[in-house]
Amino acid sequence: MEVQRPDLQGLILNNLNSFAVVALLGARQVGKTTLARLVAQDQQNKNSEIHTFDLEDPTDLARLANPKLSLEPLRGLIVIDEIQRQPDLFPLLRVLADRKPAPARFLILGSASRDLINQSSESLAGRIMYIEIPPLGLSENSLIEKEQLWIRGGYPRSYLASAEEESANWREQYIRTFLERDIPQLGINIPAMTLRRFWMMLAHYHGQTLNYSEIGRSLDLSDATIKRYCEILSGTFMVRRLQPWFENIGKRQVKSPKIFIRDSGILHSLLQVTKKDQIESNPKLGASWEGFAQEEILKSCKIREEEAFFWSVHQQGELDLLLFLNGKRVGIEFKYTDSPRLTPSMKMSRDLLKLSELILVHPGAGTFPLDTNTRAMGLREALAELRS
Repeated sequence: MEVQRPDLQGLILNNLNSFAVVALLGARQVGKTTLARLVAQDQQNKNSEIHTFDLEDPTDLARLANPKLSLEPLRGLIVIDEIQRQPDLFPLLRVLADRKPAPARFLILGSASRDLINQSSESLAGRIMYIEIPPLGLSENSLIEKEQLWIRGGYPRSYLASAEEESANWREQYIRTFLERDIPQLGINIPAMTLRRFWMMLAHYHGQTLNYSEIGRSLDLSDATIKRYCEILSGTFMVRRLQPWFENIGKRQVKSPKIFIRDSGILHSLLQVTKKDQIESNPKLGASWEGFAQEEILKSCKIREEEAFFWSVHQQGELDLLLFLNGKRVGIEFKYTDSPRLTPSMKMSRDLLKLSELILVHPGAGTFPLDTNTRAMGLREALAELRS
């Protein structure tokens, strides 16, 4: 079974008409290969030639032993999967992309961010469009069930598993493979057990401001090492560092980022709570809901990491998420409650930041006012409102 993702498929096809190279970046197993296959089928139906290379396949690696000889004669759509395994292809792709008229388009797939695949940013500047492929999201398909997505996360094989135990087992195997195989393949030499301990520590910090020194003391590692590990997990789409916003208000504002495990199912596995009743009795319940709902909004509105903020004044007030949409300041609060209400902290953030609107997102359904320019919304209603 597959979940249809028509918006992403259309986005990829549109960009292939404008760019010689389109890069699909995202964590392993989020559905990049499935999307590439669907795009290739669409192009094949239009009588385009299709050529596919999987750099985890020894046969395809052998075909690319002399990449110029292999790729230069090809026409149509060329799909190269797991491009991070052979970054020395990027300079050649630049040469091939500059041919006029262009006989081929390239769809490349990678499991690391463009910061980790740093060769592409230089050699393909102006020729490449990057599209981040996130895990499944509520706004992509009306058939996706919100609670199941929250508990299991958005990796298709985890979400679509036939039972909770199967989903939890898949995620545990995914974490192990990521640590033992994927990280070393990026040329990063960190013992799998050390990185797992760090990742589990971050899960307990999920939704909190990041204190490198405190985590370093707990793991007997330096601040520089902790920062490097954060960069690695961020560059492989596992964690999100939400940056603080500063306002000239004469108050002592928080300057450290907040840390989130991007996929709620992975978070629950790291916390070792994989069933709903376990999550609901866990101290991280509210933080889990906040991270899940926040990620859904950022995915739905296609907000880049550098465009999303939180705001906090030490021991006074805080705003969970600050977005700038169509020139307006929109504040968002996340509360796991069945009785949403306006708090003094929310009122402070709305007034001091001069928000055009403040939205309180809760697990229920429906929309109702809380105060001037302040509304409570269920997550699906908030996604529809913010997308519009």
